[in-house]
Amino acid sequence: MNKKVLVADYDERIRDIVCVYLEADGFTVYQAEDGDETLELVGKDKPDLVIIDLVIAKLDAWAVFKTLKQEAKIPLIMLTGKGEENDRVLIFDLGADDYVEKPFKPRELITRIKTVLRRQ
Repeated sequence: MNKKVLVADYDERIRDIVCVYLEADGFTVYQAEDGDETLELVGKDKPDLVIIDLVIAKLDAWAVFKTLKQEAKIPLIMLTGKGEENDRVLIFDLGADDYVEKPFKPRELITRIKTVLRRQ
């Protein structure tokens, strides 16, 4: 089964890198550059998993994150440059399925995505 992944990050370069690796591994990929677009695409395309940066434009990433966990009940991987312990703890307390800190290794990210999806 072809899994769908939404990559939500303000940085187009990061989105493109992640998308290239996901598509090469057989995933269908959607991109969002801000919180509004993320929520719109989740409602329209129903991805199997969302990768979202903690820093995202328009809507607060925490608000988007909470909405996705409560309403869409979709697996989430946080991708962020914020590596403080308090940020990581909060991310997991809010229900993140995984956390990947920037800079990251794309192949490791793909492995983490597959692991989260297997748990579903």
